Amino acid sequence: MEKILVIGANGQIGSELVEALSAQHGAEGVIASDLGANLHRAAQYEQLDVLDAVRMQRLIERHQITQVYQLAAMLSVTGEQSPLKAWALNMDGLLHILEIARERGQAGAPLRVFWPSSVAAFGPHTPAVATPQTTIMDPTTMYGISKLAGERLCEYYFHKFDVDVRSIRYPGIISYKSPPGGGTTDYAIAIFHAALRGDCYQCYLGPDTTLPMMYMPDAIRATIALMDAPAAQIRVRSAYNVAGLSFSPSELAQAIARVLPQFEIRYAPDQRQAIADSWPHSLDDSQARADWGWQPQADLEQLTADMLKNIAAQKIYASRVSGFIA
Repeated sequence: MEKILVIGANGQIGSELVEALSAQHGAEGVIASDLGANLHRAAQYEQLDVLDAVRMQRLIERHQITQVYQLAAMLSVTGEQSPLKAWALNMDGLLHILEIARERGQAGAPLRVFWPSSVAAFGPHTPAVATPQTTIMDPTTMYGISKLAGERLCEYYFHKFDVDVRSIRYPGIISYKSPPGGGTTDYAIAIFHAALRGDCYQCYLGPDTTLPMMYMPDAIRATIALMDAPAAQIRVRSAYNVAGLSFSPSELAQAIARVLPQFEIRYAPDQRQAIADSWPHSLDDSQARADWGWQPQADLEQLTADMLKNIAAQKIYASRVSGFIA
């Protein structure tokens, strides 16, 4: 029986990953952990600071953990505000879990590790369209630098110590269940809330800034599928490109306006524009498709309709958009 630890479980991805893993393995098979209070009814919970290696090791031993999803990180925008803290959190958290996995493997108790990379690991000299799996990587943010360094660490620990570590380069993640966490692509969540409030949305990126994105259900499926795949099929031990869909703010606004015709958007690019300009427009994920069968499901129209329907169902918007809810 698998026993799974999710670190950073209160975050955007972690909160939904815990639900999906609990549905697959049962509440007794999943331990959610984070710095704050328990937000999870579907799993057991332990308070944990990813920088506390001693407590992390004791927790893993006590619960006889077989898989760890290490999601705790400081994202691109917040990372630029506190770059040293971002480096310490993003790198030391990964190193702690890789070292624990190395020691447990040598002791005959192997630990499978998931750690998320990001398209932020690419940079201005990376081919922007259909970015290859292996290419130039010259990130310009502390978040991206830490992700590139983390990819190298993951590959090193696999080849040097046979640690079964797996990773995805996440694009921007879009979800209606949890708030954004300080990333450059957060506009693609905030825009839906503005539309349902009846507000004109002021976008901090230019209208034609195309970025790779992924709907949360696809991100969760990709993550679990990668971790469930037989080790022999995992041929990339840095991080896999995984694509969902690519669009610009203007294309997303047009999709929203087809459902809510009164929606308006204005553009006022700020410092986040420079970050977005250094990232790819689209990803070549043929390696993930070939190795472990990755296939996205959501397109822009489906994503838009689903986001609007589910956000509208929240009480804060129900009276304003009651005619929209199906």
